[in-house]
Amino acid sequence: MKIIVGCDHGGYELKEKVVPHLKKQNYEVEDIGTHSMESVDYPVYALRVAQAIAEGRADRGILICGSGIGMCMTANRVPGVRAIQISEPYAAKMSRRHNDSNILCLGGRFIGQDLAFEVVDSWLKEPFEGGRHQRRVDLIDSLVQGLNSKDR
Repeated sequence: MKIIVGCDHGGYELKEKVVPHLKKQNYEVEDIGTHSMESVDYPVYALRVAQAIAEGRADRGILICGSGIGMCMTANRVPGVRAIQISEPYAAKMSRRHNDSNILCLGGRFIGQDLAFEVVDSWLKEPFEGGRHQRRVDLIDSLVQGLNSKDR
């Protein structure tokens, strides 16, 4: 599984722990930055990860900013992305089982390393159940496409 990871300065320290954690588990990881604590604009990184997911260049994405909220809001603007902002493992599992979430957003200032690892691991290992949930995920995509076609 290929995972693309991005962050802003508020998520940099946690990203620097999450990336080696993923590599240690033999995931293929692409770290698109940021690569320092210097202030950057989170929407740039959120869109890079979201576009990679939407285009199929990665299987899953992880975004980390100070709260995880701004990254999540930005990523969800990209059709085909189902980003979630999570801070506990059960919600991470359910977002995969029922919603087929494909981007996990974490708050570097809200969650510690150990809990972040638990959330990431739960999210990555949980399969999508499909079935009645697939119909709902498909409905999200069709409704979004309908809204986007009205904008043209």
